[in-house]
Amino acid sequence: MARKGKKKKQSTKKLSDINDVEESGLLTFGGHLEVFRQMLFRILAVAGAIAIVVFCLKDITWRLLLAPSEWDFCTYRWIEEAMQAVGIDFRFEPYHVDLIATDLSSQFMTHITTAVSLGLLGASPYILFELFRFISPALYDNERRYSVQVAGTIYLLFIAGVLMSYFVLFPISFRFLGTYSVSAKVVSTITLDSYVSTFTSLTLLMDVVFQLPVIAFFVGKMGFVTCDMLSQYRKHAFIAILLVAAVITPPDIMTLVLVAIPLYLLYEVSIRIVRWVE
Repeated sequence: MARKGKKKKQSTKKLSDINDVEESGLLTFGGHLEVFRQMLFRILAVAGAIAIVVFCLKDITWRLLLAPSEWDFCTYRWIEEAMQAVGIDFRFEPYHVDLIATDLSSQFMTHITTAVSLGLLGASPYILFELFRFISPALYDNERRYSVQVAGTIYLLFIAGVLMSYFVLFPISFRFLGTYSVSAKVVSTITLDSYVSTFTSLTLLMDVVFQLPVIAFFVGKMGFVTCDMLSQYRKHAFIAILLVAAVITPPDIMTLVLVAIPLYLLYEVSIRIVRWVE
């Protein structure tokens, strides 16, 4: 009888502990899973709605996506105007590259996958907001403040990488690779899948590279690097940036400079971020 009474008291205590947890606003593991599931549904709903809008606006979407393949793209006009401003009469040669579809369903499937990707891109601010709402209850006030700053910086650098790829890296790369020919007998016809995959790959690459200040913040916070170390190896970093720019860009000096300058500026920003962290 004593043991039964003891077990009954223990079970009653466990139930009271659970009630205390629920009354205090803390969630159980199952509760966290339910909140996470609802968050995923909201994210999928928003991203799906944007993807449907993008899919329906086919003409506008593909006019923007295919614009970097044109010889009179805005980047080329800006470069020509900049050259004329310094007294150099420079003009890009007109060119034309045909885009083809080799499979019966390739255009439709590419349209769907592109709409989904743009839907996720368009919903990225909302996704970031939902993720922050999910993890913020577990953070202290100072951690929550740093999280907002870091998340905002990551997103801004992400958008900067997308714009850098769209306006600089991809159009110049497409111009060089699309018009390059080993012989006059060989005519370049680029598939739509190759166009989209190359654009996506270069965009993701620039997004990763543009996160250099954020990486510097974390490694500086952990003490792996110092401001003096980054300043001391500034020349080595400049050579490394030139090598990276040479690898990801066509072999012409103009593209190399257009890509290397922002990357080096990011390195200088990283030095100042590490100095601030110290």
